[in-house]
Amino acid sequence: MTNWLPDLQASDGPLYVRIADQIERAINTGALASGAKLPPQRNLAYDIGVTIGTVSRAYSMVRERGLVSGEVGRGTYVLGTPENDNPAGVDPISARLVGTRAANAPPGKLRFDTTAATDIGQSAGVTDILAAICQEQPNEIASYTRNFPRHWLEAGQRWLGSGDWQPGIDSIVPTLGAHAAIIAAVSVITSPGDRIVFEHVTYSQISRGTALLGRQTALVESDAYGVIPEDFERVCVQQHPKAAFLMSTAQNPTLAIMPEDRRRAIVAIAKRHNVWLIEDNLYGATVDSGIPLLAEIAPDRTFLVGGLSKSVAAGVRGGWVACPPHLAQRVRIAHKMVSGGLPFLLAELAARLVLSGKADAIRNAVADEVQAREAIARDIFAGLDFVSHPRVPFLWLKLPDPWLSGTFRQAAFAEDILIDDEDEFKAGRSEKTFHRVRIGFSPPVDRADVVAGLARLRRLIEHGPTGYDSPA
Repeated sequence: MTNWLPDLQASDGPLYVRIADQIERAINTGALASGAKLPPQRNLAYDIGVTIGTVSRAYSMVRERGLVSGEVGRGTYVLGTPENDNPAGVDPISARLVGTRAANAPPGKLRFDTTAATDIGQSAGVTDILAAICQEQPNEIASYTRNFPRHWLEAGQRWLGSGDWQPGIDSIVPTLGAHAAIIAAVSVITSPGDRIVFEHVTYSQISRGTALLGRQTALVESDAYGVIPEDFERVCVQQHPKAAFLMSTAQNPTLAIMPEDRRRAIVAIAKRHNVWLIEDNLYGATVDSGIPLLAEIAPDRTFLVGGLSKSVAAGVRGGWVACPPHLAQRVRIAHKMVSGGLPFLLAELAARLVLSGKADAIRNAVADEVQAREAIARDIFAGLDFVSHPRVPFLWLKLPDPWLSGTFRQAAFAEDILIDDEDEFKAGRSEKTFHRVRIGFSPPVDRADVVAGLARLRRLIEHGPTGYDSPA
């Protein structure tokens, strides 16, 4: 048993939160090692002069954060960390950042593990615009980008708009894709040690990126309609996050679409607890839900992020973020610091694609192809439990017993198919088990490959893991 005691003068806030934060800080610094037993609640309460109820709430909080485990009669113990559970010497930082995907996609595999826009021949239009830019503005290409012309902002304003609504043009910052936009926003509104709210499964590369910046993850419960407001309130009260990362429409990977009343509830809670909202609308922009964006409801505290990767061309790296008032310039500077700066050629290309109408034409053609492929997937996986949408290039498939998510991913790999298991999308330490995999069907160039790959996965499901020997 450890003799560790928290320093309650080191921070402000409710006592139980301060104790929980001190426990977490001690675990992170190694003062409380993996396997260490925390002091009994009664003893700690007596030693620091608080009630047993206060210590009990603190222990419950760190248990919810996935830092400790407790058993009646045995006590509360610090859980192992990746460093402690890594006797083979695998680099824990790299493993945490990469997720479950290979650092380099193996050759010769059918890729159903990405959702970039389908190749429908958009390179021809891109080539024409690139040639025009090179001919008209050679000096800009030869130099660094130091000016952001107004038409770059106009393109972002148009692309981020929804229905009759558009963000203010002065709020727009062009970025090197949506991911860089989010990281830039996080860098502006949070500091190392601050907490950011994520759903248990989400676009986890953001949580990994923010962890690299020293931010911490707070997990919130969600259901078929997105984040549950009551649990969001609980997380805000207990963990005092500075921001929340949300995908209000066509959430990745669950495809949840948050209804308007729930969006307004989330906004109200964020206002009460002074939490910034980061709304990733990459997939939502392709879904005509007719529901107001969080950024429409609360433009004063929402960063709305969008780009071209899922609907036009991922290789263009075109993205924009609409910022709350007076923060656009700070985000623009932060984006330069975290990304190295916006290449003129890509920013001008993205703007011309949007303003010329070519981006809309490509988006419509890609959407038509996605709809055809989603219909194929629905037919092949008929009778199974899955969620899909005609305009979203992936489905979220529930595996029948006795398949496990990771085992099925390995079995698919043995069949020369790359898919993502649920662990790829876990934003933090989560004990939740979904028994699901995400299957993206946009990468294959030919529909015949889509049919063949999905049919192979269906046969694999039906044969079950008894015929599959997982590699050691």
